[in-house]
Amino acid sequence: MRIASVGTAFPAHRYSQQEIAAALCERWQHKLPEPRLLTRLHANCGVEYRNLVLPLEEYPKLTNFGLSNDAWIAGALDCGQRAVQCALAKAGCTAADISAIFFATVTGISSPTIDARLINRLPFPASVKRTPIFGLGCVAGAAGIARAADYLLGHPTESVLLLSVELCSLTWQDGDQSIANLISTGLFADGAATVVMKGAQVATSGPRVMATRSIFYSDTEHVMGWDIVSSGFRIVLSPEVPQVVRLNLRRDVDEFLASQGLTRADIASIICHSGGPKVLEAVEQSLELSEDALEPSWRSLREVGNLSAASVLVVLREYMEEHPGQLGSYSLLLAMGPAFCAELVLLQW
Repeated sequence: MRIASVGTAFPAHRYSQQEIAAALCERWQHKLPEPRLLTRLHANCGVEYRNLVLPLEEYPKLTNFGLSNDAWIAGALDCGQRAVQCALAKAGCTAADISAIFFATVTGISSPTIDARLINRLPFPASVKRTPIFGLGCVAGAAGIARAADYLLGHPTESVLLLSVELCSLTWQDGDQSIANLISTGLFADGAATVVMKGAQVATSGPRVMATRSIFYSDTEHVMGWDIVSSGFRIVLSPEVPQVVRLNLRRDVDEFLASQGLTRADIASIICHSGGPKVLEAVEQSLELSEDALEPSWRSLREVGNLSAASVLVVLREYMEEHPGQLGSYSLLLAMGPAFCAELVLLQW
């Protein structure tokens, strides 16, 4: 099976990192023991600009989880629909050609889910199969590709769609001035990405998914995730994240590639989710990468921030459209997320 296209969409409200930090300092001025700490943490996130689903002045009006989640549903439908339409157009197909939808998010909840609501907006077949995925966080973009590939192995004549919408700004917590929350408000951003994948008997272009591997690290749930509280999603973000990457990623990548008769020397490019400066540095160190090997990931972080599940898909779009691999060359797509866990996807151009 092949990845036929990637489409992206972002909210219209775009701000510099300095504008966002200033707005939050003003909003929390009586809650921050040292306002300059927030500004300093934001400056160290590697982010220069972000798109937000609401104007900055609207966020203080979200006084409870219900209001935040209502905004998430409205924003996810708008961003999601635009990302889907973009990817379908690039793939040369329509919603009517899609047999299954995989939907990944970790920043809001909805029942019926966003994918179901989009079926009422776009001409998907009534028989389309839906798989909503919640809770995988940043790893879900890579995991969604892997699960869609699993499906296409058994349905080689079909086309499927993976949609991720993450509106991280709607998880900001007014009552939490912890270091983790301050970093979160400086790192994560809003956006959507859609991948169209086609089975082996109908695919004509795009990188092939050759193999996938999921990796779970036991007893690491304290490293990353959410605490679900009355005010919504409260970030769990440990400084241990880069160390978990350094200790495990090289071994896991080497074992995965060896199972396919390959080594890291056979991999032309690493397509990595934009997890933040310390995460990207840990990946570079663990995999012994050259200084510019992850430049598309660094650029995505600077220009749009960490989009959680959608991040690795935004980076994948750049590789597919601006510098695809040479015919027959390999890329490794990877992401990491709550549990702690990792997902590896071997691609061949």
